[in-house]
Amino acid sequence: MKFIVSSSYLLKQLQILGSVINSSNTLHILDNFLFELNNSELKVSASDLETTMSAALQIESTSQGSIAVPAKLLLETLKTFPEQPLTFTVKDNNTIEISSDLGKYVLAYADGEEFPKAESLDDPSKTEVPAEILATAISKTIFAAGNDDLRPVMSGVFFQFAPSGLIFVATDAHKLVKYSRVDITSSSEANFIMPKKPLNILKNILMTSDAEVSIEYNDSNAQFSFDSYTLTCRLIDGKYPNYEAVIPKENPNKLLINRAQFLSSVRRVAIYANKTTHQIRLKIAGTELNISAEDIDYSNKADERLTCDYQGDDMQIGFNSRFLTEMLNNLQSDEIQLEMSLPNRAGILTPVDGLDDGETVTMLVMPVMLNS
Repeated sequence: MKFIVSSSYLLKQLQILGSVINSSNTLHILDNFLFELNNSELKVSASDLETTMSAALQIESTSQGSIAVPAKLLLETLKTFPEQPLTFTVKDNNTIEISSDLGKYVLAYADGEEFPKAESLDDPSKTEVPAEILATAISKTIFAAGNDDLRPVMSGVFFQFAPSGLIFVATDAHKLVKYSRVDITSSSEANFIMPKKPLNILKNILMTSDAEVSIEYNDSNAQFSFDSYTLTCRLIDGKYPNYEAVIPKENPNKLLINRAQFLSSVRRVAIYANKTTHQIRLKIAGTELNISAEDIDYSNKADERLTCDYQGDDMQIGFNSRFLTEMLNNLQSDEIQLEMSLPNRAGILTPVDGLDDGETVTMLVMPVMLNS
């Protein structure tokens, strides 16, 4: 088994696949990349049992075979090479030799048969989504997903596909983001919960792709195929909470404000907030928004005044500044609208501009009780 490949091309693909590998694996074989050679195509795979990702590389070869190569050792070696062709030759003594312009490097390999196979999806449903839209949907929602092991369904992003459009939702019970598109539809209805790790991997590659992503899914697994990549992962099992029920429908108090200005004010004032609660207070009356925070233990306090466009009753409401900052950071619009009903009901943030046709983003942030 022998093949020739460009060092930088191989490194780029392996770095992407390497993000699947866990730093500590119970199965030693998972510390390897699986190389499956079929003449001029080399399929490289990485897995952590839950997620398996592979890339098809074009190389020079006339051989076939499969071996498992130590991932860390190979990546560290490739990072040090300038761009050049490398020749990989499998020897009889269970070693693989890499020949470069500079020298030879020999590493031991394992039998490719030991490497766990990716789940094959029986009778899957299928939807196609442009890479850029899927990348946006993931980055707009993933930050709001929870980290609570006791509520695994909330630690992922909920995908809801229907003939009327696609919806992506994430929540950790303090904040919720719903991203929807009516310009892309699915032929059948389907709901599933994607874990965060494969979504983060996808997001990073999709940002630079202009391909159509084919998403296939059944009750337990999902598979994403685009360009030369295929990612298969196990879905989170369970029923997603009824998110529509927590989004307040009647919000008579509406605040319109410049996003960048509001964000920098919240950031500054938050420095003076209590380090445990991160509580800031919004006091809105007429065209004036007052943002304040206080840390009584250290006698620190700050307040700022902004002009805004407000329709509704005068009100005071408290928010966790970290949640508010995260959400404002995640919107790209110049202006945002904050809708509220009562100081103890969730506030709804939506961008006023900067959206594509058929795209909507709704962000919900739970208030915190103000100490009067």
